[in-house]
Amino acid sequence: MSNDALRIALLGCGTVGTAVARRLVDHADEFASRVERPVEITGVAVRDTSKPRPESGLDPSVFTTDAEALVRDADVVVELMGGIEPARSLLLTAMEHGASVVTANKALLGEDGPRLYETAAEHGVDLYYEASVAGAIPLLRPLQVSLAGDSVERIMGIVNGTTNFILDKMDRTGEALDDVLAEAQELGYAEADPTADVEGYDARAKAAILASLAFHTRVAALDVSCEGIMSITADDIRAARKMGCVVKLLAICERVRNGRGDQSLSVRVHPTLVPRSHPLASVHDAFNAVFIESALAGEVMFYGQGAGGDPTASAVLGDLVQAARHKVTGSRGPGESAYADLPILPLSQATTRYAIRIEVPDRPGVLAHVTNVFAGQGVSIESMRQGVRRSDDGLATLTIATHAATDAALARTVDQLRLLDDVSTVTSVLRMEGI
Repeated sequence: MSNDALRIALLGCGTVGTAVARRLVDHADEFASRVERPVEITGVAVRDTSKPRPESGLDPSVFTTDAEALVRDADVVVELMGGIEPARSLLLTAMEHGASVVTANKALLGEDGPRLYETAAEHGVDLYYEASVAGAIPLLRPLQVSLAGDSVERIMGIVNGTTNFILDKMDRTGEALDDVLAEAQELGYAEADPTADVEGYDARAKAAILASLAFHTRVAALDVSCEGIMSITADDIRAARKMGCVVKLLAICERVRNGRGDQSLSVRVHPTLVPRSHPLASVHDAFNAVFIESALAGEVMFYGQGAGGDPTASAVLGDLVQAARHKVTGSRGPGESAYADLPILPLSQATTRYAIRIEVPDRPGVLAHVTNVFAGQGVSIESMRQGVRRSDDGLATLTIATHAATDAALARTVDQLRLLDDVSTVTSVLRMEGI
């Protein structure tokens, strides 16, 4: 084993960066054995070098504000800053100067992944990003390597721990979303500004990464249809329970074939009714889980902690070991695979199912008028459940579950229901999966 240490540069030293640094320092001999060369952190780029960071285990002299110089003189650059800039420019510079890159930056990958891949290929270096989706769960490498000889047909997953914590707590306690969100912020599960989580943007970026890997097609975050959870009410949760379902924010990526055998992709993020018998329904608190269906392997589920310093550091360090090994052996890991170049369907062409709750007068003829609306749009009703008539206004709740149809046909059905004289209110519309 050579005594020449591989130079590791860290960009950022927050919770994850600190966990990565501490592990590399405390287990230096172990990492040297795995990589077959010593691994040394030669610098850590931070905003403020005067801030004490004893928990990192690093000498204060390695901290610097000159990230540009740091990435020009490294063998592997680990980016944990987040955001688009300056992370993008620094990673491009690092690869142009021969450094492999490890990143957890799903936003950057969702926006500019192809450019990063092209730069890595051009300069013969690695680009790894296991930590960008589902934290500690080994997910991306199995998609790239273990299932490389298979054909992935569908991915359906909980990839945002904050929203899963909120929806799970609402299901267990009956509390309102705003109250549970406030608790999530107090516990540190949600940021002070939770927009990226509750509006689905975080899950959208992760869905783009998953779809790109699974279907060998470039998918950007803006290609992913996205709907958050802020419209979900305690009544929605109670109605889901009566249907034997839970509400989850899902990232769904699936291969679609038309009658001629032509293939395309549907990639979307939205609140979804999932049967309590489905494995994803039992994912509680802030955990993540991704359910994959493939032609040969069948159904496979990956489950674990999707966030947090130590879990995310585990994924980062796994990538770091791979990148460092390749530096030692002069090899490279898998690059971008976008040969399929499948078209991405708009949400309107996706095939799904709806659960629709409406308020209707409890009188003869109403059900016939409602079912005629569905028939007029070619949407088949799977079940219909009527609640007890309220004495104060004479209205009853009608819950209708549909068979599969295009999202466009289902959306037109809802629009027509809103215009129907016999419908007082369309209370809720949720998509259904896993049934």
